[in-house]
Amino acid sequence: MSAPAVSFEGAVWLGSAPLFGPVRIELVPGGWTCLLGPSGCGKSTVLRLIAGLATGPRFEGTVSASDDRTVEGRVAYMAQEDLLLPWLDVAGNVALGARLRGGVPDAGRVQDLVARLGLTEHAHKRRAALSGGQRQRVALARTLMEDRPIVLLDEPFSALDAVTRAEMQELASEVLTGRTVLLVTHDPGEAARLADRIYLMGGGAMRQVSAPNGRAIRPVDAPEVMRSSAELLAALRAA
Repeated sequence: MSAPAVSFEGAVWLGSAPLFGPVRIELVPGGWTCLLGPSGCGKSTVLRLIAGLATGPRFEGTVSASDDRTVEGRVAYMAQEDLLLPWLDVAGNVALGARLRGGVPDAGRVQDLVARLGLTEHAHKRRAALSGGQRQRVALARTLMEDRPIVLLDEPFSALDAVTRAEMQELASEVLTGRTVLLVTHDPGEAARLADRIYLMGGGAMRQVSAPNGRAIRPVDAPEVMRSSAELLAALRAA
């Protein structure tokens, strides 16, 4: 699978008032780009516009891919909440996309993804019987089932406890290798661990800031991660 760079450029308006922009962000092809900023600054709006999802604000700008093909139809999206349907079991939720499109899910691929994310013994459980970390793994498996080169993650691990969040970051980094990933987050430590490229958003503007040295995913306690996390937090406060 060839994963292109994706560029977003433009401004967003709420009625006659600007929400942000003009701004520009370019996603690393086959790597992780993190968009970091406080709540309400427009991060999720950027993600939804790249995904081609409906938004209330008016967008004036462009979304394009480096291979000159349309971005539409090549995106998988994982929300902050797991959004599992409570009447479906794990396997049913993983296969949901194909069923909504009127297709027949690939049962073998469902089984492989369930196993890959360590969910085989839970495959016939419903949402209420799963822990928070297990539900997020199901959501990640459902995202992978879409088999898209561009993956958009909207604060998917923020509701998890610290240990589970670190484990999910590591799992996501592994299973999304080679895909163009945009992670929207408000957590400096998460950006410092995962990002190949970091953008800081706030006050209607966006700027690129340095990511730590070394390849992601980085150890939680690596000095460069801790230093970068502190610098990003200071930048957020200043913004």
